Amino acid sequence: MADRKLDKNQHLLGDLVNKLMKAYRLDGRMKEMDVINAWPEMMGIAVANRTKSISVRNKTLYITMDSSVMRDELSYGKSIIIERVNQQAGCELITDVWFG
Repeated sequence: MADRKLDKNQHLLGDLVNKLMKAYRLDGRMKEMDVINAWPEMMGIAVANRTKSISVRNKTLYITMDSSVMRDELSYGKSIIIERVNQQAGCELITDVWFG
């Protein structure tokens, strides 16, 4: 009986957190952080090790690489990067990728 009440309270708390995230427009920012943290899993260790910085602004993924060769190779696969990032986010988080 206590387990059933605990499950209900946990569900209600989860709903409350989701509503607060949406109200304060933090749900998109959390998805951005999830994508940034999952970068090594999405792109592999070699790419992650060459990535100096990564951020999302205005539906654009900004990536700074320390290897011009890898940057050039990745620029040919922009559509794949966009697809992987949006799949990880569960929504259309980005529409473009910019390499610096």
